[in-house]
Amino acid sequence: MNRSLPRSRQKPLPSPDDRPAAHIILFDGHCRFCTAQVRRLNNWDRNSLLSFLSLHDPQVQRRWPELSFQQLMDEMYLITPEGEKFAGAAAFRYLSTRLPILWPLAPLMHIPGSLPLWRTIYKVVAKYRYRLAGKSACDGDACEVHFR
Repeated sequence: MNRSLPRSRQKPLPSPDDRPAAHIILFDGHCRFCTAQVRRLNNWDRNSLLSFLSLHDPQVQRRWPELSFQQLMDEMYLITPEGEKFAGAAAFRYLSTRLPILWPLAPLMHIPGSLPLWRTIYKVVAKYRYRLAGKSACDGDACEVHFR
């Protein structure tokens, strides 16, 4: 990601409509920390494996009514093309075997019995994510004037 580009000039993240066969990452699009992390994942995704959708998008509840708003606020979700769901640390663990740049982390992420530790770390970061980078009141360019 080019940090010098204003938000209005950043390339939009690929959506499920752009990549219908891709894995879908559901993330907090109002969270600057979260948005920065999914932009990083998108930059690392050389094989167009991923698409992205803010949990605040109305289609999320239509497509996945079994996922509550609170679940989605607590953890990002990865949904495979087959419909399997991974949340938080388990999603990152899954990605460590799919994105080549994350392969060096895969052995560490997959140590038997380590997932509870990764979940705890993930939940602490997720709990304080707005303190880490702030919160945007809107998606897209609508609030650009407030960030100048």
